[in-house]
This record gives sequence, structure tokens and C-alpha cells, in this order.
Amino acid sequence: MEKRINVFAKGMNALKPLLEMGQQLKKSSIGLTIIELVDFRVSQINACAYCLDMHSKDARANGETEQRLYGLSAWRETPYYTDRERAALAWAEAVTAAHVTDEVYLEATAHFSELEMIELTLLVTNINTWNRLNLAFPNAVGSYKVGMFG
Repeated sequence: MEKRINVFAKGMNALKPLLEMGQQLKKSSIGLTIIELVDFRVSQINACAYCLDMHSKDARANGETEQRLYGLSAWRETPYYTDRERAALAWAEAVTAAHVTDEVYLEATAHFSELEMIELTLLVTNINTWNRLNLAFPNAVGSYKVGMFG
């Protein structure tokens, strides 16, 4: 692959709002477990290898199990996730695909407050943005260290 722009070296001022949003979302009542599951699942959908590496490491550091990470692409068929996690994953997939049905919305709002729905949606749009940045300007897969971005 042709060497591309190092987005972190050249674009930190532009990236600052994304980094700050991520830090703010980590303080939300959604919870770190759901945040990492959503980040990992959306990164799977978008085939972002760097983000998959990052979020698998962060999820493990937060206590996530290998079994749940391995089963995430087939979460509907596995017994490992809570109803709240399933609602978050369905919402993340729907927002990522830009096809949010009333059924998915009603399921999500049964498990998340109005503020949490806004935060969950911002979480999904934030990781989609990071995925696209990493696909356009790839970072070295495997180079991420837990806590590297705060």
C-alpha cells in the first residue's frame, strides 16, 4: 500500500473534537462495556482492522471476555449478551446502515433513556467517523496500546 497521510501527526487540531467526544461518552451512563461492544461491532461492520485491534484490547482491559468478543458478529444467535446490550447493538447496526426502523427504535428506547439514546447515537456516529478515517489514512494495525488516546 502506498504510504498515506499520518492523520495523527498532521490533523490533531481537526481530530480534537472527536477525541473529546469519545472521552465525554466514556463518562455517560451507557457504560464502558456497551461502549466497547458497540465500537467493536461497528468496526466489524466497517472492516476497520486498526479499530478492531484497538477496541478488542480496550474491551479486554475493561474485563470483556474472549467468548463475547468472538461471538459479537453473531450476537443475535448467542446467549452472551444482556437485553440492554442487544438493544444497543441493534441500534448501532441500524444507525450504521442508515436504516433505523420503528421496531429497533422502540426496542432501544425500552432500555435507554432519552439522553442515553442521544449519547448512544453519538457513540455510533463517532466510531463510524473513526473507522472511515482509519480506512482512508490507515494506522499500523497492532500498534495500538491500551490508553493511548486517553
